[in-house]
Amino acid sequence: MSERDDVTVGQLLLVEYQTVKDEQKTRIGFRDNLLYVTLTVLAAVIAASAQAKQSAMLLALPPVCVVLGWTYLVNDEKISAIGTYVRGDLGPRLAQLVGAEKVFDWEVAHRADASRRSRKVIQCGIDLLAFCVVPFAGLLVYWVSGRTSPGLVALSVAEALTIVGLGVQVVVYAAPFRAPGSPTDPRPPS
Repeated sequence: MSERDDVTVGQLLLVEYQTVKDEQKTRIGFRDNLLYVTLTVLAAVIAASAQAKQSAMLLALPPVCVVLGWTYLVNDEKISAIGTYVRGDLGPRLAQLVGAEKVFDWEVAHRADASRRSRKVIQCGIDLLAFCVVPFAGLLVYWVSGRTSPGLVALSVAEALTIVGLGVQVVVYAAPFRAPGSPTDPRPPS
């Protein structure tokens, strides 16, 4: 009998669990660092613009924030998708295999926290502030500065529309605004 014959389905499911949890952990670290990078870029661009007294430099904020915000959102979605997969597919398969009522209880238990909804609402606000409100404020400063040009105004309007698009995606994705089990909700129905 070869070593391959000794591998059980349960062992494979546990390896898969560890693999997806490792990916989730990596994505969480990457996602969280994106907020720090965004804050650093915002501070640098705002400081440089103020020091140079060039409001047009603020037009760098929207593309940077939209790219970082979209990357943040995509990673957050994958983090949630992994949790949904573990709770709704992998966990139940392993529980059935070993004859247990449930496995990976933490995957469900931490979501039952009474303050979870308010934290999700606050996080949505923070995401909107970092990735949408601040760059939009930069556009407003540029528009009222009196030092505009037609080409840059056209560019800034396109940037404003892009920021609004990202803001809509942030709100649509935010879990507190979706019904559990809806097609856009990564959580299984309760």
